[in-house]
Amino acid sequence: MKLRNMLTLTAAALALSTAPLAAQDHSGHADHASHSADEHAAHMAAQESATATALPSGPEGPALWKVSDEDTTIYLFGTVHVLPADLEWYDAEIDEALMASDTVVTELLMDPASEAAMQQLAMSRGVFTDGTTLRSLLTEEQAAAYEAGVASIGAPPAAFDQLEPWMAGLTLTMVPVMQAGYDPNSGVDKVIIAKSGDRAKEALETPEFQLGIFDNLPTDKQIEFLMEAVEAMPEAKTTLDEMVGEWAQGDPVALAEVMNANMDDPALAEALLYARNAAWAQWIDERLDTTPGTVFVAVGAGHLAGDKSVQAYLSERDIETVRVQ
Repeated sequence: MKLRNMLTLTAAALALSTAPLAAQDHSGHADHASHSADEHAAHMAAQESATATALPSGPEGPALWKVSDEDTTIYLFGTVHVLPADLEWYDAEIDEALMASDTVVTELLMDPASEAAMQQLAMSRGVFTDGTTLRSLLTEEQAAAYEAGVASIGAPPAAFDQLEPWMAGLTLTMVPVMQAGYDPNSGVDKVIIAKSGDRAKEALETPEFQLGIFDNLPTDKQIEFLMEAVEAMPEAKTTLDEMVGEWAQGDPVALAEVMNANMDDPALAEALLYARNAAWAQWIDERLDTTPGTVFVAVGAGHLAGDKSVQAYLSERDIETVRVQ
């Protein structure tokens, strides 16, 4: 499961691995790591912000679908969890669908209290408490590559020694794109929540579930994921620019091709993508049957693209999905 898959699939993990959280060194060097990473992030953002926002936008904009029956309409909108602050994507069609909705559903609840609880949960589950250090689990070759990656974001070698491999992998997935001008606070999910006002908010999943996908991986799989994140760091911005370009042009087929090029771990793909898509299709089916009204569902764009998308699982249930943008 490569970086490109992670950036379009999981809201909680990305929100939890932002610089203020990720740059903590629980060995006692938090100030040094955070200060170095923050300075480097500011420098990189200043240099690259113009490039980061010069992304294409298509003639229609990001894709939007709906399913409906006689008394219920459910909009499906794919999100990207980190974006440049000044990338314009929110258009009249998206606004019309959102304003027509009485309920907004995201992967997780994203109010400040829920986010604070998520961060606490991540640090309780993603930090070693038995004296183990991350680098002690790596081979000499892996440790050298890992330390080079950590150094590239301006942090000392020991900065993340108490993080479990999955948590360190998420951190090293996120920090480089933040340093290139991408911001979780500008992510589509948060914009949708902000614009939705006092509409009812619901979530498809819990933080415990999303974090458990990673925390329950065997150690060797966690290390494999960490090293893939390290390998991807130099191209992180280029990769995300490509994915955001496909998303902004409303081309889910091209987005699926970009993502699926590296969907090389069947077990993780099933846990992180396919099983969740099937569960969400079941949720939509049940919502159509039980609760009248209009719902705006915003989930990672990768869940609405490809052969095993949410729409594909809805089709298996004889539920038609209509693209409205």
